[in-house]
Amino acid sequence: MTVHITESVWLNASDICSLDHLVQVSGLSNEALLSLVEAGILEPANKDPDNYFFSVDCIVIARKARRLRDDFELDAEGLAVAINLLRRIDRLETQLQALQARLSQGS
Repeated sequence: MTVHITESVWLNASDICSLDHLVQVSGLSNEALLSLVEAGILEPANKDPDNYFFSVDCIVIARKARRLRDDFELDAEGLAVAINLLRRIDRLETQLQALQARLSQGS
């Protein structure tokens, strides 16, 4: 199996970006991003709706939301469900890897 990386972005977890920057890099409109905020998918780093800032982790989430929206024609509620399920899968996979590592150390 060959994996092709078509695009990559270096993210510094402590950086933040503006809503305008998130619009540019995600491919979503301002309105679409605000609906993701309302649905709880994206969490602004501040509480000023006139001047939202986001952690750069939101870039990955917004791009994933755009792909899900485009590929599966999901609305904001559908995106919220899909993103939350993907987050849960990520957490469960992390827990599984940790448990497998503990088991292999004990053998």
